[in-house]
Amino acid sequence: MATMVSSAGGLLAMLNETHPMLKFHALSNLNAVVDYFLPEISTSVPIIESLYEDEEFDQRQRQLAALLVSKVFYYLGELNDSLSYALGAGPLFDVSEDSDYIHTLLVVLRCLVKVYQKLPSPDYLSICQCLMFLDEPEAVASILETLLRSESKDDALLAFQIAFDLVENEHQAFLLNVRDRLSNPRSQPSESVQPGNNDTGSAQNENPGASEDAEMTDGSHASDGSLNEMDPIEASYAEKLTKIKGILSGETSIQLTLQFLYSHNKSDLLILKTIKQSVEMRNSLCHSATIYANAIMHAGTTVDTFLRENLDWLSRATNWAKFSATAGLGVIHRGHLQQGRSLMAPYLPQSGAGGGGSPYSEGGALYALGLIHANHGEGIKQFLRDSLCSTNVEVIQHGACLGLGLASLGTADEDIYNDIKNVLYTDSAVAGEAAGISMGLLMVGTASEKASEMLAYAHETQHEKIIRGLALGIALTVYGREEEADTLIEQMTRDQDPILRYGGMYALALAYQGTANNKAIRQLLHFAVSDVSDDVRRTAVLALGFVLYSQPEQTPRIVSLLSESYNPHVRYGAALAVGISCAGTGLSEAISLLEPLTSDVVDFVRQGALIAMAMVMVQISETSDSRVGAFRRQLEKIILDKHEDTMSKMGAILASGIVDAGGRNVTIRLLSKTKHDKVTAVVGLAVFSQFWYWYPLIYFVSLSFSPTAFIGLNYDLKVPKLEFLCQAKPSMFEYPRPTTVPTATSTVKLPTAVLSTSAKAKARAKKEAEQKSSGRGKSSAEKDGDSMQVDSPSEHEASFEILTNPARVVPAQEKFIKFLEESRYVPVKLAPPSGFVLLKDLRPTEPEVLSLTDTPSGSTAAASSEDPQPPQPFEYAS
Repeated sequence: MATMVSSAGGLLAMLNETHPMLKFHALSNLNAVVDYFLPEISTSVPIIESLYEDEEFDQRQRQLAALLVSKVFYYLGELNDSLSYALGAGPLFDVSEDSDYIHTLLVVLRCLVKVYQKLPSPDYLSICQCLMFLDEPEAVASILETLLRSESKDDALLAFQIAFDLVENEHQAFLLNVRDRLSNPRSQPSESVQPGNNDTGSAQNENPGASEDAEMTDGSHASDGSLNEMDPIEASYAEKLTKIKGILSGETSIQLTLQFLYSHNKSDLLILKTIKQSVEMRNSLCHSATIYANAIMHAGTTVDTFLRENLDWLSRATNWAKFSATAGLGVIHRGHLQQGRSLMAPYLPQSGAGGGGSPYSEGGALYALGLIHANHGEGIKQFLRDSLCSTNVEVIQHGACLGLGLASLGTADEDIYNDIKNVLYTDSAVAGEAAGISMGLLMVGTASEKASEMLAYAHETQHEKIIRGLALGIALTVYGREEEADTLIEQMTRDQDPILRYGGMYALALAYQGTANNKAIRQLLHFAVSDVSDDVRRTAVLALGFVLYSQPEQTPRIVSLLSESYNPHVRYGAALAVGISCAGTGLSEAISLLEPLTSDVVDFVRQGALIAMAMVMVQISETSDSRVGAFRRQLEKIILDKHEDTMSKMGAILASGIVDAGGRNVTIRLLSKTKHDKVTAVVGLAVFSQFWYWYPLIYFVSLSFSPTAFIGLNYDLKVPKLEFLCQAKPSMFEYPRPTTVPTATSTVKLPTAVLSTSAKAKARAKKEAEQKSSGRGKSSAEKDGDSMQVDSPSEHEASFEILTNPARVVPAQEKFIKFLEESRYVPVKLAPPSGFVLLKDLRPTEPEVLSLTDTPSGSTAAASSEDPQPPQPFEYAS
């Protein structure tokens, strides 16, 4: 297939062309041949440098130019320049590549870190991101400890900010490594802090206050005795250490997120009520879809009002629907680490012989515990292991395996692996499928030799479900390993079994996730048009979404022809590929590609397109794109239409949940602010896309949810009252307006009596409206329905908005955020204001006013505010 090239002259000439795609083609190919044609390419370095510096040039193309210049400088021996451009290449600078170029620059990078640390004021935020890149937890721990031992509060704030930024990357094993390498305070108090260190995991099942109180109590007891002998600097360090360990374990950010999602919840229960009323009682699929939509809509908010108010309706769920209904509580209470187990206690398997409950609700409850503790499972792993080992019921084993995989994500724990393997070897189809996926979750990104063991068993077993579970599990093990995974990918994609070839597509997708690697794209496109199995073809197209999510604008262009394929499976794959890679972007090209697919002739294509459209439009307002309003109305129409087929109705119900996910306060984000891959999010979407075969896996979509929040924190990690400016019209980023009346009634038009007075009033109002609109021209009359909603409030709308900490700040809004000049607080870093931002207090002597206190934490407030609600089902039944 490779074409022999004798000169780079033709490619270099293309760099002077005006069309950006020609330049992109030239840069891509020059990167591949730079080793052979260095003398020719080196003469054109100024041109390539100018492409990198051209801000009008596409980001991906600028990164390609940077990578090419970096390689040229490397071969010329200019290592400092080479490294500088390599860092400008972003994710294209692949540290896992086995080449002299990469190995040499990594050595330089380590030296550079050492040099930067010796500067008078080092940029520790960037250094620690760099060290995470190099996988050096010891060096990160050393920097954090230096900052914590400093007497300056500003240094402590910087340490906390570094910890929050590292947590956002969701690399559980790395974070725990950093936490465990932080040394305890010197002298006797080290003994008193030690229990706090051990408690970080076990305390996760307790009350939030309890876990913090336990640690603080240990410290305060020490203060009575041994702390008196402790140096004040060590006492201060002990206090800061407790805080940073809470951040690194994820508990602090999870607790604050829980409070934010609970207090800012804007879910519209009327939408769910409309869905429930329009779903036929005997249609179990749409009944289940409504339960899924409710869980997704309230993900992380701890608000289960809809379930409490509809207990009779909920009780119609049987067997696997009951499993899903129980598991849905795990999505609603996601991150409720301290009380997760007590919340699920009524449904969990009872100790001793047969608990007497339904195995479906027991299995669902174990799955729910995994969803609650996903990627933060230190405190629940042992309970899930015990539950798995003490049952032979395949439904409970299924739930326990999924829960254990989620809680132990990426930890590669050998004992847990053996427990799950024992379940796999029972050769139960139901339990074995979950065991296969769970092994992959446990070993995600390890490129473990266990993959060959899993592949061997996939060839032995006769159960399709087990083979499919193992195929996805094997793919998860090679997450992010790129060329290192090529041998395994080759083995899977050449297999006679289409299910293993299907797993090979996922292996390609996850090994090269976010790299936009040309070789991976070429392979996937090849399988998308040539494989004999529709399943493999569909998955090959879908997999493009994972490879391209770092360059979402490329995806619609690459899959546009596939979206018009004669094969409905390929069209479905194209829809989900766009949904995955363009999630939360509101990209116009993505919406244009998906629009025709939402009215496709094949029902499952419509389902996929509706779900993908919801993923693209999440957190996009109708003001910024009028098609968002049209899509919401389309969902409503499909749900209310009695003649609509079940598949697309299910898609519309799920889409209603996703587009309003997390109380309308979360988006789907696969990259952190520092452009690192969010492992949990990518893995969550990969397993979610399996819902084609197994609906309970829909809940994995909640792993990709990221709160659209600005949460400013002071030195005590509390949320102070702070106002800041958004320099955009409030309507640009406002919440969707709540539905006011059940739409079902509005479809039937009844004759109404019109009084003469009201007729006159209407005529007057109409005349006034016409006079106003005549000055504005015809633009407002384009869409009558929209103008009624948007024009009147925006007539005299302010051009800015004052927001209060903590505030909802969507990704597109970040560039409009500014801190007020006279503000008491300033951020410790100059990055886009979103996520957790540590604030420096410029007036520390004045008393502080806090925005969020401990009371409205998702735990106590949710419980106390909802305790009076159980009687409501009786009111509903009457």
